[in-house]
Amino acid sequence: MLRRILRAIFIVWLVATGVFFMVRLLPGNPVDVYINKQISEYGMSYDAAAAQAAAMFSFDPKTPLWQQYLDYLAGMTHGDFGMSILSPGTSVTDKIASHLPWTLFTVGIALLIAVGVGLVLGMLMAYRRGGFLDHAISGLGSLLHAIPNYLMALMIVVFGAVNLGIIDYATIRGNLSPGIHPEFSARFFQDAFYHASLPILTYVLTTVGTWALIMKSSTTQVLGEDYVMVARARGLSDGRIRTAYVGRNAVLPLVAQIATAAGFVVGGAIFVESVFRYEGIGITLFDSVAARDYPVIQGVLLVVTITVVAANLISDLVYSVLDPRIRTGEKED
Repeated sequence: MLRRILRAIFIVWLVATGVFFMVRLLPGNPVDVYINKQISEYGMSYDAAAAQAAAMFSFDPKTPLWQQYLDYLAGMTHGDFGMSILSPGTSVTDKIASHLPWTLFTVGIALLIAVGVGLVLGMLMAYRRGGFLDHAISGLGSLLHAIPNYLMALMIVVFGAVNLGIIDYATIRGNLSPGIHPEFSARFFQDAFYHASLPILTYVLTTVGTWALIMKSSTTQVLGEDYVMVARARGLSDGRIRTAYVGRNAVLPLVAQIATAAGFVVGGAIFVESVFRYEGIGITLFDSVAARDYPVIQGVLLVVTITVVAANLISDLVYSVLDPRIRTGEKED
C-alpha cells in the first residue's frame, strides 16, 4: 500500500508538471488574449488595452518560467492553486469548489445508473447467449459505445429539442432555474434534477452499452469455470449460483474499470457541459482554455488527475476486499 501511495504521488507530480508546461505552449497568453479582445470588440488602441490588462491581471508574462514553476509547486503542496486571472480576487480553489459539485452530481448519478443497468443486461446476455436478446443488446451496446458523448449531446438537442420539440432547451439549460437557490428543499432538488437530466442521459447512453458488453464477457468466462459446475452438481439454487458464485466473480474485473471511468468521465464533461451550458467543472475548463487562464486550467486538470489516481487507489483496496488473494499475495500457478 505504501508503494501504491508513493506511486500515486509521483504520478500527480508528473502530470502537474506536464500540465504546467503544456498550457504555456498554447498560442498567446492571458494578457494577449484580453488585449486582442478589447481591440477587436471595443476598438481600443493597443496601448490603452495593454494598460487596462496590466491593471486588471496579476499575471506577468515576463516572469521567468522557472520562477513560475517553483511558485506553482510551492502553492500546490499547500493546496493553493493561485488566483484566477480572469476573475481578479477569486481563488482557483473557490472557483473549483463552486463548480465541481455539479459535475460530480451528474457524473455520479449517471455512473450508478449506467453500471447498474449494464451489469444486469450483461448477465442476461451471458445467460441467454445466441438468443434474440443477446444479439439485440450487443448490437445496440456496440452502437452506443461508438458514439462520443459530445456527439450524443448534440443529437439529443437536435432531435429532442429542434426536430421533435419534446425538450424545452431554452429552460433546461444551466444548473438551476431563475429564483432557485441551493437549499435543502424538495423544490431545489427537483429543479436540480430537471436541469441535470440531459447531461445524465448523455452519460448513461454513451456508457451503459460498454458496461453491458464487458459484463457479458466476464460472466461468460465465469460460467465456464469448474466451481460453477460443481455448485450446480451439489444442487444449489440458480439464484445462489448467480449471486454468490457467478455475479461476485464476474464483477471483479470491472472494479478497476469502474473506478477509472469515474475519473475520466469527470474530465470528459467539458464537451457535454458546453453543449448544455451546464455550469460544472467541464465548462469552467473550456472557458479557461479559451481565455488562457493558466491557474484555473492547472487547477482543474490537477483535480481531474487526482480524481483518476485516487479512484485507481480505491479500486485496489476494493479489489483486495473482494479477492483475498490480493491481500495475501497469493498467485495462481
